[in-house]
Amino acid sequence: MSSRGCQKSNLSANPKPSLLYGMSAMSACKTLVRISISSLEFSLVCNQRNFSFIPLPNHPSFSPISSSLRFASLLSPASSISLGLTRHKLHSRPYVHVAESVGVETTDLEDDSNKDIVEHLLTNTDDVGRLMKMERRSMTGDGGELIQSKRWFPYLDKFKTGTTFLSSSEILEAMDPYIMEVRKERFRNVVKSRSYSVCLVVEGLCDFGNVSAAFRSADALGFQSVHVVSCDSSKRYKDNRHVSMGAEKWLDIELWNSTQECFEVLKSRGYRIATTHVGMDAVSIYDMDWTCPTAIVVGNENRGISDEALELSDLHCSIPMKGMVDSFNVSVAAGILMHHAVCDRTSRLGSHGDLSLEESRILLAEFSLRHSKSANSIAHEFAKRKAASPRISQAFD
Repeated sequence: MSSRGCQKSNLSANPKPSLLYGMSAMSACKTLVRISISSLEFSLVCNQRNFSFIPLPNHPSFSPISSSLRFASLLSPASSISLGLTRHKLHSRPYVHVAESVGVETTDLEDDSNKDIVEHLLTNTDDVGRLMKMERRSMTGDGGELIQSKRWFPYLDKFKTGTTFLSSSEILEAMDPYIMEVRKERFRNVVKSRSYSVCLVVEGLCDFGNVSAAFRSADALGFQSVHVVSCDSSKRYKDNRHVSMGAEKWLDIELWNSTQECFEVLKSRGYRIATTHVGMDAVSIYDMDWTCPTAIVVGNENRGISDEALELSDLHCSIPMKGMVDSFNVSVAAGILMHHAVCDRTSRLGSHGDLSLEESRILLAEFSLRHSKSANSIAHEFAKRKAASPRISQAFD
């Protein structure tokens, strides 16, 4: 028994050359297969986005999605790990969103993903002004006249490029080839729900996160106009958080150094000033008629509305509280106020959006100019062709 055991042991320790060769060949073959499959996986992941745009053979069994699924079933997680390859995360997005993102350029303010855009805008007044493209009315109206009976709309039907002015219709014509249809449809739907009849004012906020959250709610609920009255403290803002989701790009943002200046201009535009305040004279937001042009004012995170704002406002309003605490977070309060205003206006008017056809066209042109950092150049080239061609009408007056 012991000799047989020795023989078996020697056989295992010293395999025949043919067996050794076969094992080595099999191992090399497996390694080559793993490398080929891993390379295929890497190429497949890197070129995932291109599949939706490659012309495909007219064959029912061939599709980029089904092919990637079949290939994925062959790929072993261990193969990439054993070869030290880093897996790329596959981002699954509906085609409509992929198509929307392709060919839609970003604005200059979105180029640096590490910079908080709201912080940049609130600390650089000139950039806020440059964000709005179409020519704007004077602060209180055309020719300095106060707007009392007419509903406020800030834009004129012209865009200045060089020494030439283009109308909103011409802007839309110039930008049309450069904006995907799905994007243009999105613009039309958003503009249809926009209104300047109710605007938001944030007074003295010190937290960028709250300002950003208020901007995001305003955009989502169809408010086009927001106003920011600067904080009084030397350290104006803190807690830089990226929560606006790019809403500031599509809003009309106006910055003010004082509450009095802000309120005077808003009143000249026909707004009543409603400050949020918990007091005996406060009116419930559920008892207000929100079809009346109204500026909703929310105050500082700690102090609330300033005494100056309370004195200068037309009315005080409050959100009825049902719990033990007597206040909401300021960005939450702003969201509730705007949401109720939209609901009340919809029940009374049929919709929150109330722009005329001309105003809608102008705002569409404004959005078209904002969507791409090359929009100004496109409009400028269109103006040059228009000036050189006798078939195109003369410059807009």
